[in-house]
Order: sequence, then structure tokens, then C-alpha cells
Amino acid sequence: MKTPGEVLREGELEKRSDSLFQLWKKKRGVLTPDRLRLFPAGPGARPKELRFHSILKVDCVERTGKYVYFTIVTTDRKEIDFRCAGESCWNAAITLALIDFQNRRALQDFRSRQERAAPAAPPEPRPPRAP
Repeated sequence: MKTPGEVLREGELEKRSDSLFQLWKKKRGVLTPDRLRLFPAGPGARPKELRFHSILKVDCVERTGKYVYFTIVTTDRKEIDFRCAGESCWNAAITLALIDFQNRRALQDFRSRQERAAPAAPPEPRPPRAP
């Protein structure tokens, strides 16, 4: 079983900014079993986290030249665009980690529903009374 702090992948990827010019900004990505952390290039800046419980899917994968472009779609329908070097396969690593997270969560939900639906254990029989 994977632990939440375990690093599955670490390296460089680029995020498209939300600004008017939509520039590509280099980030250091750290992928764990439950989130993607994005560290800015500058020292001392705080990382941004994309937790998998708030991600719907990895979408729009396109390979052009030396880059792979992909979009992370969040549960509130926000689209975050990324690109990475073609050989780095960040899109595949994020997709696999997301699927693993969703499978683990589905199993937990199933088990908790089973526990709630299970009938209470019958009381233990009492020993017969002496006459």
C-alpha cells in the first residue's frame, strides 16, 4: 500500500498562467499518491497543491514536437493547462496516480457501506438456568 507522503515522481513541468498573456511557467512537480505539488522556480515561494479528491480527470493530451500538452480538470470544472517534455510522461504518471487514488477511495466507500449495512451481531446465548 502506498503512503500519502511517498514520492511517485519528481521533476520539471510547465503550467500555463491565468494571466492575460498565458505564459508558460516552469514548475518543479512532486507527485504523491494523493496530490500533485507544484513548486515555483523562485526560492522561498510556497507550493500549490492539487489534491486528487478535487481532480476529475486528466484530459486533452496532445503531442506536438518536443512537448506533451495536457489539461487537469477539477471538480469545480476549472481547467489547468500543463506541458512537459515528451519523454517525461508526466500526463501518464498523473493519470495512473489519479486512477489509483479513485480506486482506493471507491474501495473505502464500499467497505464503509458494507459495515453500515451489516446486521448487528446477535447476542450471545445465555447458559441454561439450574432448576
